[in-house]
Amino acid sequence: MPRLAEKVALVTGGAHGIGAATSRALAREGAAVAVTDLLPDEGERIVEEIRGSGGKARFWAMDVTDEGAVRKVIGEVVEAFGKLDVLVNNAGISGVDKPTDEITVEEWDHVIDINVRGVFLCTKHAIPHLRRAGGGSIVNLSSIYGIIGAEDLPPYHASKGAVRLMSKTDALLYAKDQIRVNSVHPGFIWTPLVEEMARNSSEGVEGFHRVLDGLHPLGHVGEPEDIAAGIVYLASDEAKFVTGSELVIDGGYTAR
Repeated sequence: MPRLAEKVALVTGGAHGIGAATSRALAREGAAVAVTDLLPDEGERIVEEIRGSGGKARFWAMDVTDEGAVRKVIGEVVEAFGKLDVLVNNAGISGVDKPTDEITVEEWDHVIDINVRGVFLCTKHAIPHLRRAGGGSIVNLSSIYGIIGAEDLPPYHASKGAVRLMSKTDALLYAKDQIRVNSVHPGFIWTPLVEEMARNSSEGVEGFHRVLDGLHPLGHVGEPEDIAAGIVYLASDEAKFVTGSELVIDGGYTAR
């Protein structure tokens, strides 16, 4: 039997990169998947791909910073699929790459709104449905930079550190409801976002790729499917004794 048979999962930022790989992986393991994003064309393509492979999925446009939209979409997902068992808080942005003293309040708030407020709002409005389902799993995407520091992207690093601690707090708060909450901490993953950074770099795409490869003891950057596999585990009953944990998937980056 598939590992997620009869489960319903909602993925934020599910239209590309890690979110798209996660949506596909959850569906392959038997979950009905609500793909949510602000990219309807890309989101619908992922849904069509899942359905074409025999899976079950629907797309909803959702802005994770808009509480009304979050409440409405989660309600519609439950109405469409009957319940909610899994929430994957994946939506996020990298934001500006400036020293802290050069960042505007607006630039700071933009990252925090999506990366932190978005996790808060989706968790807030998913909890009642997870309770009604008798428990479930929330998987929050943090980063290696939610654990260690680096000399770039101050708002991003702050946001991912917040997500790490939010996950632990909610794990404690909702353990009595059999709702597990864990964070995932990817190293550098070759996503459209990273590829865009590579195109804009002085090294060019191939040179940028080689630099990133060299940062990881395993000798290469990760792929979105590497992270999706970890998320499937945390969503499944195989992880029934795992909550408040940090799943680091980073090719050895933080082991040094």
